[in-house]
Amino acid sequence: EEKKAPKETEMQKMKRIAAERKAAADAEAKKKKAQLKSNVILDVKPWDDETDMAELEKAVRGITMEGLIWGSSELVKVGFGISKLRISTCIVDDLVGLYDLEDNICALEDYVQSVDTVSHNKI
Repeated sequence: EEKKAPKETEMQKMKRIAAERKAAADAEAKKKKAQLKSNVILDVKPWDDETDMAELEKAVRGITMEGLIWGSSELVKVGFGISKLRISTCIVDDLVGLYDLEDNICALEDYVQSVDTVSHNKI
């Protein structure tokens, strides 16, 4: 019976080490999952050529969400004196829904006619 006790202790040690490794692996997997991000480029189209594009950009950048980082932007000529705002953003996939972001931009009805996704790349 004295010989069984060390074997059980060894078995308990092995179980403990296995549990620690599993917990570490789960924590690492959760950490990796939380880091999934996307680089998104959006075209924000104004109503007409009289829309103040500086105010439109200011309003768009005023949208804040956890996991949303605005990047560079540029005005792209469409035609007939109309330009659209092309703006890049980095989003954390688990925190920011792209459709929610587009809805928030479209809610700026005084400036925005529509929003199109130009590109959506996982990083």
